[in-house]
Amino acid sequence: MADTHQGPGRMLVAVYGIFAIAATSRSAVQIGTRFSDAPVAYVLSAFAAVVYVLATIALARDSRRIAYLACSVELAGVLLVGAASLVVPQAFPDATVWSSFGIGYGFVPLVLPVLGLWWLRKTAEPRSQVDQG
Repeated sequence: MADTHQGPGRMLVAVYGIFAIAATSRSAVQIGTRFSDAPVAYVLSAFAAVVYVLATIALARDSRRIAYLACSVELAGVLLVGAASLVVPQAFPDATVWSSFGIGYGFVPLVLPVLGLWWLRKTAEPRSQVDQG
């Protein structure tokens, strides 16, 4: 089993780290300066920040269960918030990291959890012949 933070995993951890910093900074400014303008969007931005921080740490430390959980929650979040922001745009008067499937970030929030889950699977311990029988 390969470590999640080796090889191409280093780039994945770096991108997650960048998103952790960006989402945390964005949500802190939004909540600190204009929370009443769009509380749902800003709380979702803060939640996304927590997920990115958790994913970054889990991938960097090869904590697979936590990384799977974080990437799965992230994927579900970007799909649900992305769809909701298109179907009920008035509920999102200001964008979140996950609004419109991450369009404001070049759709990286949509692609990143898929890459994270793929990398976790690719670096997982191969099943033995006995387990496959």
